[in-house]
Amino acid sequence: MILAVSLVFLIGYLLIIFEHVVKIDKAVSALLAGVISWIVLSCYPNAITAAGEDVSSVLIHQFGEISSILFFLLGAMTIVELVDLHHGFKLISNWIKADNKWILLIIICVITFFLSAALDNLTTTIVMISLIRKILSNQEDRFWFASFIVIAANSGGAWSPIGDVTTTMLWINHKVSTLHLIEFLIIPSILSIAIPIGIVRFNKRFQQIIEFPPKSNESLPLASKVFLFLGIGLLILVPVIKAVTHLPPFIGMLGALAVIWLVSELEWPTLYPPQTGFTKPTIRNALSRIEVPSILFFLGILLAISALDVIGQLKALADFLNVYFHDTAVIALILGVLSAVIDNVPLVAGAIGMYDLPLDHHFWHELAYAAGTGGSILIIGSAAGVAAMGIEKISYQWYFKRVSLLALIGYLVGWVWIYFMI
Repeated sequence: MILAVSLVFLIGYLLIIFEHVVKIDKAVSALLAGVISWIVLSCYPNAITAAGEDVSSVLIHQFGEISSILFFLLGAMTIVELVDLHHGFKLISNWIKADNKWILLIIICVITFFLSAALDNLTTTIVMISLIRKILSNQEDRFWFASFIVIAANSGGAWSPIGDVTTTMLWINHKVSTLHLIEFLIIPSILSIAIPIGIVRFNKRFQQIIEFPPKSNESLPLASKVFLFLGIGLLILVPVIKAVTHLPPFIGMLGALAVIWLVSELEWPTLYPPQTGFTKPTIRNALSRIEVPSILFFLGILLAISALDVIGQLKALADFLNVYFHDTAVIALILGVLSAVIDNVPLVAGAIGMYDLPLDHHFWHELAYAAGTGGSILIIGSAAGVAAMGIEKISYQWYFKRVSLLALIGYLVGWVWIYFMI
C-alpha cells in the first residue's frame, strides 16, 4: 500500500514537472494523483483503522484543512480581480515617473515587492507586467523588467502571510505568526531582490534613458481609487482579524470579500459618473476571471500530500534528511533550490507533514524564505515565473542565461543573513 501510494504520487509529480512536454495540464495530473492516492488508501484501510479511525473520517478531516486554504485563495483572487476590473491598478501606472531605466527598474521592483506582500506574487506579477507593457516598447527591455518583477514578487511574497501560497500554507497551519514572519524575513527578502538590482546596474542596457509614451487623457472614475484602497486595505486587515479572533484566516478573507462585494452592489452615482463612459463591473465578472485550474491544482496536490502524510512517508523523509543534514537551515536551503525545479506547493506541504515543530520555530521561517525566493532561480520555478512566460513569451533559455545567476546570488545572500541572524 505504501509503495502504491508513493508510486502514484511520483508519477503525478513527474507529469506536473514535465507539463510542457506531455501537454497535460498540471491540474489534471494533480487531481488524478490526489484522488487515486485516496482510492488506494480505501482499498487498504487497515493502516488507518489501526489508529481507531476509518478512511472516510480521516479524509474529511484532511479535506477540511485543505478547504481552508482554497477558500482563502478564492477570496483573495476575487478581491484582486474586482479591483483590476475597476481599473484600480491603472492609478499606480499613472504615479510612475522616471527617465532612467535603472531608476525605473528600482521603482517597479519596490512597488512589486510591497504590492506582492499585500496581494500575492502571481496577481502582482500579472498586474505589473501589464503595466510595463504600457511603458516599454522594446521587447528585450520588457524581458528584463518582467524577469525582475518575478524576483521582486517572489521576494515580496516570502515575508508576508498572504503574499505567497506557500507562506499562507505555513501561516494557516499555525507554523508561523505574522509579526515574527515579518521580523525575521523582511531583511533577507529585501536582500534577495536588492542584490540582483545592484549587480545589473553595470549592465549597459540599464544606463540608458527612456522616453515614456504620452499619457492617456482617459479619465478614471472615482471607483478606481475607492476600490484600489478598499481592496488593499481589506486584504491587509485579514491577518489582523486572525490575530484578534484566533479564527482561521479564511474567515477574515471571506469577510473582506463580502464587504467589497457589498460596496460593489451599492448604487452610488458619484463612483461612476456617466461622462467617463465606465460600465460598472460586478462580482460575477471578477469570478469569471479567476484562474480555477490553479485552485484545482492546489486541491489535487494537497490531497496527494495528505495521503503521503497519513501513511507516514513524510515522517520517513524527515528522518532521512535529519540523518544526512542535521542543520535545518541547510535542509531549507536544499528545499529552496529544489523549488526552482519542482513546484514549491508540494514541497512546503510535504515539509509541514514531515516536521512536528512548534509555532515560529526557525525552520519554518527558513522554509518560508527558501520556498518563496528559491523559485526565482528558474523561470519555471514559481507561478509568477510561469505567468511571465505566458504573458511576455520569455523563453526558459533566455531567463537561464541572463537572470538565473542573479536570482541565485540574491537567494544565497538572503539565506546567509538568515543563517547567521536567526
